[in-house]
Amino acid sequence: MRPDVLKLAADLSARGTPYVLATVVWRRAPSSGQEGATALITSDRTVRGWIGGACAEPTVVREAMKAIDEGTPRLLFLGPAEELAAHARDGVVSVPIACQSEGALEVYVEPVLPQPQLVAIGRSPAALALTRMARGLEWRTLAIDDGDDVSGHEADAVIASLDLGDVDGRSFIVVATQGHYDEDALERALDTPAAYVGLVASAKRAEAVLGYLRDRGVPEDRIARVHAPAGLDLGHIASDEIAVAILAEIVGLRAAGALDAPEVSAAAPRHVEIDPVCGMSVDVADARYRTTHDGRTVYFCSAGCLDAFEQDPARFQKVGP
Repeated sequence: MRPDVLKLAADLSARGTPYVLATVVWRRAPSSGQEGATALITSDRTVRGWIGGACAEPTVVREAMKAIDEGTPRLLFLGPAEELAAHARDGVVSVPIACQSEGALEVYVEPVLPQPQLVAIGRSPAALALTRMARGLEWRTLAIDDGDDVSGHEADAVIASLDLGDVDGRSFIVVATQGHYDEDALERALDTPAAYVGLVASAKRAEAVLGYLRDRGVPEDRIARVHAPAGLDLGHIASDEIAVAILAEIVGLRAAGALDAPEVSAAAPRHVEIDPVCGMSVDVADARYRTTHDGRTVYFCSAGCLDAFEQDPARFQKVGP
C-alpha cells in the first residue's frame, strides 16, 4: 500500500470516518491494475490510489458504496461478459466490463467502519469505569464533566459540551452523574441520534427522573429510548461491575440487532446511464465522455466507446438506458 494511502487510512480511522480499501488481488493483462495495488475510497466517492482504468474504477466505487452501507466486504470479478460464468463462485460479485480491452481484474473491497463510541456523562466511579473498559474494547470514548460539582449554569455549560456532531447512530450515551444533573444530561442525550441512551440510577431514582422529563414535556417516544436503570440486572454490585453490566447490555442488544444500524454513507444516490457501446453503467455526474444524439445526451465510460458510437450510431440501436 502506498504510504500516503496508509497515512490517510490511519487518519480517517482516528477520526471515526468510514472508508473502503479496494485491493487488486488478481489481474490479466492488459489491465492497468496491478496485483497488490490498493485504493482508498471515502463515502463521498473520492478515490486515493490506483486500482484500474476508466471501466474498472467506477464499478469498484459503486460496490464500495454498497460495502459501506451494508458493512460487508466483497470480492469483485471485472471482465468480459462471456467470462462471468467461468468465474462465478460463492461470495464473488461478477461485473461485465468491455472497454476495448481483454484484461480482467479481481478486486477485494473491504469497508472500514468506525468503532462504536461510548459517551459517559458524569464523573462517578461507574462513568470512569465505563470509559476505561470501553477503551479496552477499542471503542471510541468521550467523557463529559468538568471534574467538579456542577449545578445551574455550570451544569448547562457541561451539557452544552456534548457535541452533536460527534454523536451518531454508532454512539452509546450513558448518564452517570449520580444525581448531579441527570435530568438535564438525559434530556440532552435524547436530542441525539445515539443508538443507546442509559441512566445509571436505582429503579426508584430512574422513575423519578423519567417522570421529571415527562413533566418537562419530553415526548413519550423519546423517553421510551432510555434504558433505566442501565445495564443487566445483577443485583447490588460495585461500580466496576455496574460498568460491566452496562457494556454487557449494549453488546447483547447489538448482537440481537436491537440497536439501529448506523448511517455512515453520506453520499446521495447517483444518476446512472448505460453506455450503449459496452453496456457499462456510467455515473452521469462524473462522466467525461458524452455526446448528443437525436436530441438527447448519451454517456460513455471511455473515449474508445465514444469514438465507436460517433463512427456508426445506427449500429447501437438502444441509446441510453
